[in-house]
Amino acid sequence: MIRNSRTKNWALLVLLILGVGSTKVLAQQDKMYSQYMFNMMALNPAYAGSRDVLSATGLYRNQWVNVEGAPKTMTFTLDAPVNKERVGLGLQLYNDQIGLQTETGVYASYAFKIRVGERSTLALGLQAGATSFRWSLTEAVLSPGGGSDPVFGQNISKILPNFGTGVYISNDKSYLGISVPQLIANNLTEYNTGDNRAKQKRHAYLMSGFVVGLGSTLKLKPSLLVKYADGAPLGVDGNLNLWINDRIAIGTSYRHNQWSTLNNSSGSGNNINNYISDAVVGMVELQITDQFRLGYAYDMMLNGLKQTNLSINSGSHEIMLRYEFGYGKSKILTPRYF
Repeated sequence: MIRNSRTKNWALLVLLILGVGSTKVLAQQDKMYSQYMFNMMALNPAYAGSRDVLSATGLYRNQWVNVEGAPKTMTFTLDAPVNKERVGLGLQLYNDQIGLQTETGVYASYAFKIRVGERSTLALGLQAGATSFRWSLTEAVLSPGGGSDPVFGQNISKILPNFGTGVYISNDKSYLGISVPQLIANNLTEYNTGDNRAKQKRHAYLMSGFVVGLGSTLKLKPSLLVKYADGAPLGVDGNLNLWINDRIAIGTSYRHNQWSTLNNSSGSGNNINNYISDAVVGMVELQITDQFRLGYAYDMMLNGLKQTNLSINSGSHEIMLRYEFGYGKSKILTPRYF
């Protein structure tokens, strides 16, 4: 038995995030962004320097508001082209909190660019860095009379080095990329129960988008992000943004996950794919000046967390700020949609 409603909140939240209801779904999902199309340095190292100016982006996400221990993420990225725009360099800092778990990471990115057409560029990217991982397990409130659990006997604190790679091809009107930001599956704890040791999971991302002109003042920008992690559901984010005079964008996204079960009740032995709606997102982007952009996104949850008795889930809020220093006025005046 769990002692109080606060502990129940922690327990159910951990189960939802780690998928501990299934013997096969034991993966930890990476950081989530609704404004991924404006924050791709956090997903793909090959994106570094692709905006042709020195670009600084900060993002804060408060997920599942009013649910105790829900994820909170802060990310800062800085990138710029060098060597006559043949190379892109980037830096990413982030802090991610989920319940008793905290991650703080620092990663540097390098992208080598190859011209593959009159307007298109292929970038091959690498990143390397480390994450400071802390799991404050001794702060967990256990049930009375339940005895001691060695899992919660001490806190976990580790420095986890890692590296990743990505490919990104883009031009003025479209982009396509694929990346695996962290290739090493580091152990998060030394406590082992067979195959269930907690590890960093490799995440792969496929991203794509393009711009369609609808007249002299309107442009439609569809984009897609597909996310995969070992042992976790396949996630898909689809987005539409309508740009007005290259200054204001109004958009919406739909996010869903695919869960695969091992047993088919018909006895055929085939896996069953279940699609679960996760959220509908509304967003607005303001290009306040040629160099300064402000973005906001709100997620309305569609999954079972909305109906739980944990507390009232007020959705998720995400705010983004970008400033581009620019090396010349001609570059700043050129609209960049990706």
